[in-house]
Amino acid sequence: MRRVTPIHAALTCASAALALLLTGTLSTAQGRVGAGAQELGDPHYGVCRGADPRCYHDWGNFDASKGYRVLLYTRTAGPRHANLGPALAAGLNPSLTAANVVQNAVVKLGADNGFQVDYTEDVTQLASPATLFRYNAVVFFSTSRDTLDDAAQTSLRQYIRGGGGFVGIHNAFGTEYNWPWYEGLLGGANFYDHGPEQPGTVLTVNRKDISTKDLPRAWTFTDEWYNLVPAPSRVRVLAEVDESTLGKGVAGNYHHPGHGADHPVAWCQYYDGGRAWLTTLGHDAKAFTTDGSYPGATEFQKLILGGIESAMGKKPFCR
Repeated sequence: MRRVTPIHAALTCASAALALLLTGTLSTAQGRVGAGAQELGDPHYGVCRGADPRCYHDWGNFDASKGYRVLLYTRTAGPRHANLGPALAAGLNPSLTAANVVQNAVVKLGADNGFQVDYTEDVTQLASPATLFRYNAVVFFSTSRDTLDDAAQTSLRQYIRGGGGFVGIHNAFGTEYNWPWYEGLLGGANFYDHGPEQPGTVLTVNRKDISTKDLPRAWTFTDEWYNLVPAPSRVRVLAEVDESTLGKGVAGNYHHPGHGADHPVAWCQYYDGGRAWLTTLGHDAKAFTTDGSYPGATEFQKLILGGIESAMGKKPFCR
């Protein structure tokens, strides 16, 4: 029979404890040993993320009986998409022109579907978590570069951790490049480059989600078709573009070769306590037309409406 010395036994116990600590099975918080954290999160972003609803923090910060409200943020600190129109004045809900297509369209989308939309490009409107908790979701639509200061970054993170909703549309992926937490909020994804604006076929790969359930399995749309580095991971992909339908090619202006048979354009996830719904679509102002003159406009509007409604908890999320 093998003899176990006290030193060997101690080393064995120490090794076992170390293994338990590394796997999250053992906790030594405040000198106690217990079950420990059940969801330790992602090793790259350090948070719980993915399609598992246990990542959500239901801490009672939102009261549905008060109705639903979202904050649309379109501040740009770099390239500005034409569909945003001229930069907005400071404050909340400043005057809009007809050229502010995105802001006008999202406000109307809310009015037509039972939720209020406030809009701003004033970073001070995001400076306090208490302010953000007035909103069931925050929508970043084609923001660009370092559009948040330190106060707004902290506020957004606290808001998401308290169960807030986030919707990132189009160049939200070209925002806050040097902030890893925000990259994780986008699904572990970032804009790298894109090829020429061109029509392509969108494939609805998940029709259970509220944002895609009324969409056809395939529909035509025109966009810039973002190439991503990194590409989204541990998310629920909702729609992809069929790269074989892109007649002008998939290679981007910085020579990204495209994503082949797996080129997502919409997805969702739980992230660090909150909900995040994302799409790279939304480049062209014509995507908000309602007269049928722009193929895919109706489908795009249904897509983002469902994304907003689910991210803010008005409808089921990330099915």
